[in-house]
Amino acid sequence: MAIDYEKSGVSLEAGYEVVRRIKKHVASTSRPGVMGGIGSFGGMFDLASLCYREPILVSGTDGVGTKLKIAFAMDRHDTIGIDAVAMCVNDVLAQGAEPLFFLDYVAQGKTRPEVVEAIVAGVAEGCRQAGCALVGGETAEMPGMYAEGEYDIAGFTTGVVERSALIDDSKVAVGDVLVGIASTGVHSNGFSLVRKIVADNALDLHAPFEEYMEGAPGRSLGEVLLTPTRIYVKQVLEVIRSCEIHGVAHITGGGFDENIPRILRDGMGVEIVEGSWEILPVFRFLERYGKIDHREMFNIFNMGIGMVMALPESDAAKAIDILAAHGDRATVIGRVVEGKNVRIVK
Repeated sequence: MAIDYEKSGVSLEAGYEVVRRIKKHVASTSRPGVMGGIGSFGGMFDLASLCYREPILVSGTDGVGTKLKIAFAMDRHDTIGIDAVAMCVNDVLAQGAEPLFFLDYVAQGKTRPEVVEAIVAGVAEGCRQAGCALVGGETAEMPGMYAEGEYDIAGFTTGVVERSALIDDSKVAVGDVLVGIASTGVHSNGFSLVRKIVADNALDLHAPFEEYMEGAPGRSLGEVLLTPTRIYVKQVLEVIRSCEIHGVAHITGGGFDENIPRILRDGMGVEIVEGSWEILPVFRFLERYGKIDHREMFNIFNMGIGMVMALPESDAAKAIDILAAHGDRATVIGRVVEGKNVRIVK
């Protein structure tokens, strides 16, 4: 049977080797509550061990999108797993939830154990940054579904928050200030447009980024674009425990215009002051080579802000200090106002 399966394009031995390779990475993410190890039909977690009184579970799932195409072109696979974790855990964090565990799904046409190990090593790194456990996953070999050397990855996470600490849109008020936390780059959204800009301008992903835009000495364009998504879990949870946080928005696809209004109620808008934070060189590069209208950039990309928190002005300085202690640049970028939509002012 195994020989016949091999003839169909599926390598059982490669699958076994993947399991051998990734065990150490999975083990490195263990945390209180984890039960068992990889190899069971389901991952297990003992919620009772965390002693929540009224636990609310918050779940999220996401992928990395066509940022994968940049990884294929660069033949670099060690950061994509961080992106997969970040896109999920930052989402549940927006409800105030602490991510507990994570599962991944990796599919490719032909299993390359060394590539899968690199991907899962990135997933494990993301889980360690987020403080959650990698409790299971699936590696699927699907001949004929993917071009040679290509794969897809998706992730799923579950977090927990006390009912009394759940963050929704009920507390955000006109007059709240918006603290923006710096992103590390494009993160994992807008890459279909990014790739079009690269292709339309015949840009070389392996060329130094300085050739296109000053600001990233020693790094290639591809490396700049592959910079992994920042994981904000530990620092933002500390802010939530120490300050009165009314709303949290993860700035993903749709940029400022789609994501910030998700924490507002009817009759509320926001005023964002451009110049109150650093717009990273990569966004100036994309705007220039893509000939994109400047205001439209805020509707597509994070523009250097990966997460936004709405809170009373009296708590802003304390929140910024906590974030700075974790190595994050943060600043007041605007405030909640009467009206609707997102206004960018200078």
